[in-house]
Order: sequence, then structure tokens, then C-alpha cells
Amino acid sequence: MEGHEQLVKSRVVKVDSEETWNFFINQARKQGCAVIVHFTAAWCIPSVAMKPFFQNLAVSFQDTLFLTVDVDDVKEVASKMKIKAMPTFVLMRGGVEVDKLVGANPDEISKRIDGFVHSSRSYITPS
Repeated sequence: MEGHEQLVKSRVVKVDSEETWNFFINQARKQGCAVIVHFTAAWCIPSVAMKPFFQNLAVSFQDTLFLTVDVDDVKEVASKMKIKAMPTFVLMRGGVEVDKLVGANPDEISKRIDGFVHSSRSYITPS
């Protein structure tokens, strides 16, 4: 079971700098890939509790990029994305925010991500 857990963790990319953020967002934009971002903080119990849920979502949606950003480690990105509370989940397409969910509500997050990812599959990135 531990090996499977490792596999699950590898689907979520931890953003550790503004440069890393820019790299992944630009790559996703160029490839027409949807992006789901979990803004979290180590001290925020609801954020920590959502981590396994977010990892499982990443396994379910293989053609979507899942990023996690600790707001204390990468303050520039949290500020740029106007993150005010944790956990916050941001759904992005074409390098821009399409939807934002604040709070630990797994049912609503699943519903919104499912609809977003399915609509993204028919999305074509503008040139």
C-alpha cells in the first residue's frame, strides 16, 4: 500500500518558487492543459486534511496538471493569485483563473473539478 501512496503523491507537483509556478503554468498553457491548484499552509488543519483528497483527484484526472502551493513558502504566487484563506482551490485554463473555491468541501470541489476538466477537454488554446 505504501508504494501506491508514493505513486499518488507523484501526480501532484509542489511549487517551491515563483519561477517554478511560471514554468508549469506556461507549459500547461502551451499544451492546452487544464490546471488545478491547491493553495495550502502547513499550519492549516483543513488544508492538511484535504491533501490526500487532492492527491486522489490527481490520479482520477490524468490529463490535468495538479499543483500545490504552500502560501508561506511561495508568498509571491499567493499574493498574485489573491489567496486570502486556506484551503483555496483554483481552476485554470489558458494560464488564467476560471474558477476559485475556498474551504474544505470535498463534494463541491469534486463536482466543480469534474465539470471543469470535462469542459477543458474541448478547449483549444488561442494562438
